Amino acid sequence: MSDIKKIYRTIMADHFPNEMIIKFGDQTLIYRKRTWKIPDEKTGELIEKGLRYGENPEQEAALYELVNGNLILGGCQFIQPGNGLVSSISEEDMIQAGKHPGKTNLTDLDNGLNIMKFLTERPAAVILKHNNPCGAAHGITLADAYDKANMADRIAAFGGCLVVNRPMDRDTAEMAGRNYLEVVAAPEFDEGTIPVLAKRKNLRIIRVSKIDQLQKYRNMRFVDFKSLTDGGIIVQQSPVNKMRSRDDFLPAKATYQGKEYVIERQPTDKEYDDMLFGWNVEQGITSNSVIYVKDGITVGIGTGEQDRVGVAEIAVFKAYTKHADALCFRKYGIPYKTFDLDVQNGKRNRLDLIKIDVDTKEHKGGLIGSVMVSDAFFPFRDGVDVGIKEGVTAIVNPGGSERDFESIIACNEANPKVTMVFTGQRAFKH
Repeated sequence: MSDIKKIYRTIMADHFPNEMIIKFGDQTLIYRKRTWKIPDEKTGELIEKGLRYGENPEQEAALYELVNGNLILGGCQFIQPGNGLVSSISEEDMIQAGKHPGKTNLTDLDNGLNIMKFLTERPAAVILKHNNPCGAAHGITLADAYDKANMADRIAAFGGCLVVNRPMDRDTAEMAGRNYLEVVAAPEFDEGTIPVLAKRKNLRIIRVSKIDQLQKYRNMRFVDFKSLTDGGIIVQQSPVNKMRSRDDFLPAKATYQGKEYVIERQPTDKEYDDMLFGWNVEQGITSNSVIYVKDGITVGIGTGEQDRVGVAEIAVFKAYTKHADALCFRKYGIPYKTFDLDVQNGKRNRLDLIKIDVDTKEHKGGLIGSVMVSDAFFPFRDGVDVGIKEGVTAIVNPGGSERDFESIIACNEANPKVTMVFTGQRAFKH
């Protein structure tokens, strides 16, 4: 067993070149490998190394920063050198390297920034695992945002990557320091916060100074590469989220067999706020996905499923599970599963567990009054019906299904009526 544990502390050799050159016709992009001089975990001696390893400990990996080239294709200008975020993290920014960063640590951080670039107006926190958000939230303060994001899925947040969009303050640092996280990233760290976070010696503490400039990245496209099993490559432009304000949403309407179907209830201001928040978070979630949000907080996140009704149901299940766990943890200081085991072993009162379950069922896992967000259209009304059954009041999806009229009928038939808007664009992320 000790040998198995050892592989996760291994720093793989790196045989990737220091420079990578990619030509697009007569245009050339030049990338430079990013390395850091970081103290060895055992000896304390400075060693220069890039990524620890790739997605698994047996895979070599390297991080490259664009340093030269200005790519323009089909009238689209891609991101230029000098705009590095994760790829430009310096040794000074790597405040504490922890176990030395690997590929997944930095891709989680990157996707956190991808989501955060749409959440700049208010204090916000996103916690990610496996390149998907566990929880995301706006808050009155940064500590408030972190607490909401963490409690949205406290279970999944274990070992996650935390990204915040305001300087890390003492209150937030103390809350985050009580949890096990792999990465904490902020635009800056207030005095006294580093020692609090550094109590966890394996935590990567990273400054990304351009977090306060993230809004400018909303319109910047990058070249997205996907390598195939046969060595081939698919290249695409990165997407641009067109939803910037409530005015960008389209009232749901459809025509079927000559008859027009129109949504009967318009969204409230609060629903518009959650629609925009939810669609923005959706930009960083693996498709097929359905999520539920309420009051600027993710309630249930369903990711990467093959069918839309299935992922809508999974997100409901997760909402119930996380709601019960949050109730238990706030009242008794232990996870729901631990409490349940104690009840089975006669260490705790079963009635207390029943109360948690009853509360969770009555409040439908916090889904009552939430907004349902789908990254693609609903091919049938069954997905919409899942959300309506749980008490959602508003639904966001791209529209464009042959059966949009069925989803509109479902919303209009609901009691009380549910509102729906279309985005006119899909948000797939494979």
